Amino acid sequence: MQWDLNLSPTLTMKMINVVLILAIVVGCTQKKENPTVELSEEQVIARGRQLVSLGGCHDCHTPKIFDASGMHLDQSRLLSGHPNGSQLPPIDERVFQPGHWTYFNAHLTAAVGVWGMSFSRNLTPHETGLKGWTQEVFIATMRSGKHMGIEHGRPIMPPMPWENLKDLPEEDLITIFKYLQSLPPIDNFVPEPMNPSQAIAFKY
Repeated sequence: MQWDLNLSPTLTMKMINVVLILAIVVGCTQKKENPTVELSEEQVIARGRQLVSLGGCHDCHTPKIFDASGMHLDQSRLLSGHPNGSQLPPIDERVFQPGHWTYFNAHLTAAVGVWGMSFSRNLTPHETGLKGWTQEVFIATMRSGKHMGIEHGRPIMPPMPWENLKDLPEEDLITIFKYLQSLPPIDNFVPEPMNPSQAIAFKY
């Protein structure tokens, strides 16, 4: 028996298309997903440092140095919060009324507004900062806007923009926390927030 191999051009193209489709289907079904890349601890901390910088955390949580060229981060006190004992100017009490300015001190580490007066927290792993915090507590704090993530605890006060952070992926919040825990611990006690009456009575 002899086979007729003189196929028409149309049939030949159809066969070629079928072969190509089968090749694509087989290739897709056999394709393996790329394995998740595990970051080293150094890479996690580097990523956390990047997120902290991009998030503007230094704006309020790092004291500043002032010179002829302007304002710079005090690299010796990174993220240590409002400097304990630093001089604060007298408060114009109108600031506690709606419709007036919100004021910052020179370091941008203390702010006054309708809520009262608040101070940027020490984020270093010192007893006066975040020592003893777990990543679960940190995540709960960022998600809830409550101090230490306690459901009925006090709210995180302005100007902390926690609402900008609450929807970050959990892995990003973990990397931020790990970076903060990698910082040199700095002894710097920061006062608790004050309501307007407490702020007016506060001794500068």
